[in-house]
Amino acid sequence: MPFGLIVFGDELLSGKRQDAHAPKLIELLAERGEELAWARYVRDDRAAQAAALRQALASGEGVMACGGIGATPDDHTRQAAALAAGRPLQAHPEAQALIWQRAREMAAERGLPPPSPQNPDMQRRLEMGVLPAGARLIPNPYTRIAGFSLGRVHFLPGFPVMAHPMMAWVLEQEYGLWPRPAEVRERSLVVQGAYEAQLTPLMEGIEAEFPGIKVFSLPSVDHPSWGRCIELGVKAGSGDGQRQAAFAALRQRLHDFGAFICTEMVR
Repeated sequence: MPFGLIVFGDELLSGKRQDAHAPKLIELLAERGEELAWARYVRDDRAAQAAALRQALASGEGVMACGGIGATPDDHTRQAAALAAGRPLQAHPEAQALIWQRAREMAAERGLPPPSPQNPDMQRRLEMGVLPAGARLIPNPYTRIAGFSLGRVHFLPGFPVMAHPMMAWVLEQEYGLWPRPAEVRERSLVVQGAYEAQLTPLMEGIEAEFPGIKVFSLPSVDHPSWGRCIELGVKAGSGDGQRQAAFAALRQRLHDFGAFICTEMVR
């Protein structure tokens, strides 16, 4: 199944914050033998968020949506999710019970009595437990204030310390994807003395000869070690034997072409 990522927040598009979610999701997926198919940033605008979420819900792909599930004026994710799914927002008893539990714990830590239900601050906190109808909760090990899922779209806090363990939980509990021993996923060569346009027929020939193999090309004009060069490699395929055969064919054809091979890489 393809996996995607949506990150909500003006602060990412303005440069005030750097996204930490894509690198972590890439890492978590790689540990499970998967890859991130796409990532998207969306501003704090309810209509724009709802449009992005409609596409995600309709895709049937596994999508992590990070940020904006709080209760401040710039948090629109819960409302946008309800719009996108065509469901009403309603109090989720379990989500609100977790919020109450966290509030009591915080009060006890400060030596204060439990908060009153009429307390305006408590009412605002409970808004975080008003979710689209039918939402499934995602446990938050950091604060217990849950995220939620609609179909295969999974809504997580913007804080990395909370969101990243929740991503792992979703991959394991929703998709049965657990970390597994590292395996070779791609093999590549760094070459000089050739341009991508010259090597395109060679790449097409490898893909035609080895169905399921994907050939990739990453050119550099100022690599710190090799200057102008191209990293050319193979990935995917049914088993390492096919990758090995395709890689051997790639190396031989680059040699026949006359390209200079700087180094080999295995990932």
